[in-house]
Amino acid sequence: MAATLDNDLISRFVGDWYRALDEHATEDEVLGYLVDTNPEMTFPEGTLRSTEEFLGWYRTVVNRFFDEVHEVTEVTSSIRGDVADVKVRVNWQARIWNPPAATSQWLGFDADQTWQVVRDEAGRLRIRRYVVDALHPMPGSAEL
Repeated sequence: MAATLDNDLISRFVGDWYRALDEHATEDEVLGYLVDTNPEMTFPEGTLRSTEEFLGWYRTVVNRFFDEVHEVTEVTSSIRGDVADVKVRVNWQARIWNPPAATSQWLGFDADQTWQVVRDEAGRLRIRRYVVDALHPMPGSAEL
């Protein structure tokens, strides 16, 4: 039987998700964090409503951003059984190269996010909904 959902369990899951993004994990690995059917992911560039759309986004970002570091600074969960509404604040720093520029640029943002995390039939945590509510640029950051 799966452990009862609590903020510590969800915080570990959030940290694991960002480690996978920082390491540019395989597509199968990152899909393991999402519900199998119709995940909803809202980023500044738009809303994605399928695993195929998510994979298109993921392929773009792993080829655009490098030296990524996500540091989770806050996780607050409202839990109802096997469903959690989660507020996440994460500091994201990375580098980006825009051809034909001679050098890369540093990016730094604090992101406010809202997630909905659920258990799948096997008891694993999965992201059903992921919304970037706001991006706050750090001083000196290039624009996205």
